[in-house]
Amino acid sequence: MIKELKRKYDLTKDEDVLALYAKLQSGEYDLSGAEGRRFDDEVYELAMQAKERQRKNRINGGKKTTGSQQKAKKKSRRKVVVLTRGELRARRLLTAVLVVAAIACLAYFGFYYYDSYKAQQLSMQLTEKKNDTTVNQMYGQTQTVQENADGQQITLTVLDEYKSLYNQNKNLIGWLKIADTNIDYPVMQTADNEYYLDHNINQEEDKNGTLFLDSACDIVKPSTNFIIYGHNMRSGNMFGNLDKYKSSSYYKDHPLIQFDTIYEKGTYQVMYAFMSHIYKEDEIAFKYYQFIDAASEQEFDSDMRSMQEMALYDTGVTAQYGDHLLTLSTCDYEESDGRFVVVAKRVQ
Repeated sequence: MIKELKRKYDLTKDEDVLALYAKLQSGEYDLSGAEGRRFDDEVYELAMQAKERQRKNRINGGKKTTGSQQKAKKKSRRKVVVLTRGELRARRLLTAVLVVAAIACLAYFGFYYYDSYKAQQLSMQLTEKKNDTTVNQMYGQTQTVQENADGQQITLTVLDEYKSLYNQNKNLIGWLKIADTNIDYPVMQTADNEYYLDHNINQEEDKNGTLFLDSACDIVKPSTNFIIYGHNMRSGNMFGNLDKYKSSSYYKDHPLIQFDTIYEKGTYQVMYAFMSHIYKEDEIAFKYYQFIDAASEQEFDSDMRSMQEMALYDTGVTAQYGDHLLTLSTCDYEESDGRFVVVAKRVQ
């Protein structure tokens, strides 16, 4: 059929090309198969070129132009790109894919910022509840029975400002605050160090998570070092702004950290800020996340030297065996499994 059509229509002549194109468009000829589609695309391309030549002739009024006029017109007119049907289909498919991707991105960012907004609202509600004297007084005296370092059972009283939050969730262990920053959050603790990576204080799933104390730490005995973990959220929530301590000027403006357990208040002074990462189990290195209790003065001093060597700047603050430390840990995106760490010493 293709050979017959080529004999019947001279594809070098615009009028024949357009006549054949019209026949193909009407469906008079069935050009199925790969060879037929290629011929159909060829005729389509030739027809578009023929139509473009006719359009130019109409503009020129059918008059011939001189060589200089032709050059001037070539400079002024826009380039016309003629696509085959296959290319048009590919372009339409690409456009559809890009539109779907754009909608998906908008939906993701919309959800992300809505989730961030909800986390900020929850934080404000918890702070208001903590500071609401009337609500806290409703619970009366709240006490817990704990075991001290000597193995004796002792009764401890929950601070007034944490009574309502503690009764809301018994996993509450304290509250962390750094003045003039958005770090002002409850701190939780469970035997499972992964639970509060994606749950809030209401025990609802929340990708912002909640600050939590390492399960191996003990606020009653207490441990040498309290390690608190939190997500480095790009929205700034949780420990999203902790890495500002990479700057010594930021440290100078924020040298103190307030960490209250539910039983007593505590003020800590920043000592070190450094970058680290999660090591392999058999890798020999200082693993800050394993430093919870110092078995001896020698071990304590060794760990202090390791952190001092890693520190980004010198704060002039040092610690001695017997001091209690606070470590804040979050992800650092400068390396795989990277961590950014701030260590402080209790001063009050």
